[in-house]
Amino acid sequence: MYRALNPEKTIQTLQTLGKRIDERFPGASLGLVCRELLQIARETHDRVNWTARSLPWIRAGVCSVIVAAIAAVWFAVRYIKLQGQPELEELDAGFNVLVLFGASLFFLLSLESRIKRHHILQALHELRSISHVIDMHQLTKDPSQLLGSAELRTASSPARSLTPFQLTRYLDYCSELLSLVGKLAALYAQSTSDPVVLQSVNDIEQLTNGLARKIWQKIMMLDDDVNATSGEPGPIHGQQNSD
Repeated sequence: MYRALNPEKTIQTLQTLGKRIDERFPGASLGLVCRELLQIARETHDRVNWTARSLPWIRAGVCSVIVAAIAAVWFAVRYIKLQGQPELEELDAGFNVLVLFGASLFFLLSLESRIKRHHILQALHELRSISHVIDMHQLTKDPSQLLGSAELRTASSPARSLTPFQLTRYLDYCSELLSLVGKLAALYAQSTSDPVVLQSVNDIEQLTNGLARKIWQKIMMLDDDVNATSGEPGPIHGQQNSD
């Protein structure tokens, strides 16, 4: 029961996270990103179920082609026997036909897995892209400037309307979104043993972990700044409700 990720639980977690973001930051674009990721999660659920199933129309087509190819080879061999002793050119042509038949057979037998791989890689590319979208939302959330003087700001400086606690919550939400992106990618790894897919999933997990570490560095920096200003120990994100 707890040996594999449950897509439905992941969707429920995203739904709850979306509510938390909307309640804490009404109208924030981060909530829109969460809803977009929620839609991707629902699509991921359907895609994972699709990749776990066989594709009968492909298998039927492959079997038909294989049967037709075997029949063609059989008739060719029978024709050669009826013609008597085959010439060297005929043997060479027959050998080339067998080589091409073997290559075609390998191509057809791997067709289903390659089709599934193509769809999964497209979905993983979408997850990789939304990871960078999430990272863009925390890009200007710089805790080192939160407590700085207004005189140091320029006309192009981003707005600093969040309190230290709100900024911590915002960064926490970004970190949670990145973690869930990695979990959605891992769902594909559960449904296939394709080495190309597994490598792509691993790349996304490394990407999201790296971006999340950068966010937590900001949170720790914010804790240090607030504690140094207030003179009170303890992390700021533990002072109030973590939601």
